[in-house]
Amino acid sequence: MATVITMPRLSDTMTEGTVATWLKKVGDKIQEGDILAEIETDKATMEFESFNAGTLLHIGINEGETAPVDSLLAIIGDEGEDVSSLLKDNKAEEKESSSEPENTGETKEKELKSSSTLPEGVIVVTMPRLSDTMTEGTVATWLKKVGDAISEGDILAEIETDKATMEFESFNAGTLLYIGVQEGESAPVDSVLAILGPEGTDVSGVVANYKSGDSENTSVKEEVKTEVKSENSSPNVQNTDTNSSGRIFASPLAKKIAEEKGINLSQVKGSGENGRIVKSDVENFTSSSTSSVSASNSSSEAVKEATNSVATVKPFVPAGEVYQEEIKNSQMRKVIAKRLAESKFTAPHYYLTIELDMDNAIASRTMINSLPDTKVSFNDMVIKACAMALKKHPQVNSQWKDEAMIINHHVNIGVAVAVEDGLVVPVLKFTDLMSLTQIGANVRDMAGRSKAKKIQPAEMEGSTFTISNLGMFGIQSFTSIINQPNSAILSVGTIVEKPVVKNGQIVVGNTMTVTLACDHRTVDGATGAQFLQTLKAFMENPVTMLA
Repeated sequence: MATVITMPRLSDTMTEGTVATWLKKVGDKIQEGDILAEIETDKATMEFESFNAGTLLHIGINEGETAPVDSLLAIIGDEGEDVSSLLKDNKAEEKESSSEPENTGETKEKELKSSSTLPEGVIVVTMPRLSDTMTEGTVATWLKKVGDAISEGDILAEIETDKATMEFESFNAGTLLYIGVQEGESAPVDSVLAILGPEGTDVSGVVANYKSGDSENTSVKEEVKTEVKSENSSPNVQNTDTNSSGRIFASPLAKKIAEEKGINLSQVKGSGENGRIVKSDVENFTSSSTSSVSASNSSSEAVKEATNSVATVKPFVPAGEVYQEEIKNSQMRKVIAKRLAESKFTAPHYYLTIELDMDNAIASRTMINSLPDTKVSFNDMVIKACAMALKKHPQVNSQWKDEAMIINHHVNIGVAVAVEDGLVVPVLKFTDLMSLTQIGANVRDMAGRSKAKKIQPAEMEGSTFTISNLGMFGIQSFTSIINQPNSAILSVGTIVEKPVVKNGQIVVGNTMTVTLACDHRTVDGATGAQFLQTLKAFMENPVTMLA
């Protein structure tokens, strides 16, 4: 008897999935445990195995298509078995379950996608959902161009989500036949990002179907044919440092570092894939290599032109002249603006400030760091103190919902990290169970990977409390906007040496100011004050955190 296989729920937040690749085709024999397909969830692309044996009789969701959880994914049964009744029943259920009519444009697009048959070997790669809150992505950099041969595992592009810029690798092999989203452009999740297939394949029909039959189809068809033809006319040419237009392949971080150091990227040898310049190439670049490159140029004018092609020299601005620079908002910056505005205008914020005596903390840190292979920062001590204080005051470790208030009895502390394009908040899961040294090691690791754009979306989810520290910039005190759905965030200032009164005497002491921003819907003033008192006790007597 035939068995209906539905779109699985592969993560706790997954509501729909995209079939990245089918590893079986209709008519194939399936054994229990065989991998049927690779399914792209809201967090990762995962292999989906069969729990049934038989023949694959029907595929309900084609490669590149997205469908809600529990939609018909496939049917497995006896060879030659009639499954028309199952398909009919499934369509009837879908019709009954849809309470609202679909948008006409979306319906048309889905019909075109499902009705079109992809040419042999052609694979449509869609804009991936790289985080649980991602609705659209921006292509920061294409690392491949139309006509390039793609191997499984190659990095196709750097995609900017609402949380970070991440490398997107190919799960398929073939030739890159079409690019659907250009550098700097944004597109919704599941939009056509690229098309792979055998070299020379005409995919204009596939593109036209995904364009939903709009007026651009004719020009798109011609564009695809032209791109494939022109790129394939010289298949043996391989670019290393630049493409045919002279653009230099470099990661955004490498470009930023080069600009800060005044390094001409045309003189840097890339060690990345296809000669792409990465962070280490710029950091290891020396003047001797610059001299050798300069000597190889035919004239100083060539160097000047190469320099001008990489960096834009700002003109001299006379006094009194209005000078403006427009910088396109990144996807991360848009989401940061949206989330912070929502938090500020929906959560009634109030602020509590307290000054900590840091003399004992300084002495304790010096003693701890004198041990071999041990490194603890003051920020690590604040994180540990907060984790322990939250266990004593769980009301601060809460979140507001219209129906009920959620009290979290686990402690997951988010640590705000400034990155090139904005701010990310990696999360230390079960912080209260970590030692000071474990906290320090984890914070350094996650902060480093955040700045290198290697942090994973799952590592930035699930926080119950947040800490933001600007003490390293000499900021004495500040207030932060709550990182929802948290109910509170602690702002940490720098340690200040100043006169203080101890035992009736004025002496030189070290103090640090911290400010707690609270959501008044969940955290009352007295509750927030008691939390800060407990935090102060731990910080001023660090030995109590080691018990």
